Amino acid sequence: MTADSSPCAGRVAEAACAKVNLTLHVTGRRPDGYHDLESLVVFAAVHDTLLAEPAEDLSLSVTGPTATGLAADDPDDNIVLKAAHRLAREAGVAPRARLTLIKRLPVAAGIGGGSADGAAALRALVRLWGLHVPDTALHALARGLGADVPVCLAGRAVTMTGVGEVLTPAPALPPAALLLVNPRRPVSTPAVFRARTGNFSPPAPLTEAPETARDLAAALARRSNDLALPARSLEPAIDAVLSALESAPEVLLARMSGSGATCFGLFATLDAAENAARTLATAHPDWWVAASPLVGETATVVPSLP
Repeated sequence: MTADSSPCAGRVAEAACAKVNLTLHVTGRRPDGYHDLESLVVFAAVHDTLLAEPAEDLSLSVTGPTATGLAADDPDDNIVLKAAHRLAREAGVAPRARLTLIKRLPVAAGIGGGSADGAAALRALVRLWGLHVPDTALHALARGLGADVPVCLAGRAVTMTGVGEVLTPAPALPPAALLLVNPRRPVSTPAVFRARTGNFSPPAPLTEAPETARDLAAALARRSNDLALPARSLEPAIDAVLSALESAPEVLLARMSGSGATCFGLFATLDAAENAARTLATAHPDWWVAASPLVGETATVVPSLP
């Protein structure tokens, strides 16, 4: 990991896209207490935005509609600052940047918002500081920040196994759209795992390439999210969200993402997802609702600016 002689002189922007677990199987438990998982992970275009600008020291401000409650000044509590300090230490450079996180994704929601922010910070600061970082080194640094940070750093559809560190490219997925809905109720991932009971699931990776969104929905219906039942036992609002999504016209599949409470509806077209989003947002103005295309590479998403 080395520094270039010509770091970026202007502002760098990165999109921190929502991570969606189309499937999630708990396949075992390790001696250290962590669980082995297998998950088909994709990304939506809806995102937080991470801005990085040259500065004489390191600072972070958090704005945006879902910024309430996030610590912006504690490097031990905020993953963006943690990522900045660790990257600077590994690269042997001074941690100097003015960071702004525009928070749009809900917090503790099962769509990797914090992990996506940490990954976006790594990408932005590599550019801002003009670093040459081998992929293996950046992946290792991401692993140290959290289980979902490596997949968010990769930013493409993968089958994620282990505790999140093993990423295998997913088969080609068809055009589709997602409707993400969160009841604005945070759900603790450790609490969900503690509430999980029963046997572990055998691996069931998606190996075929579905031709259509309907084919994708059928393949997903033969698989599951093993954390849905314990999450629903802890947060009954998830049931209401799933019921609303299942009733939406043209929905092909409704399921919870990650450890909740965000759920998704899979649609064949963005128009269908947006129509359903308008209906749900009107009926449930207290919910967070976002329609988005399924994106193959988060690098193609243009960051939204203030």
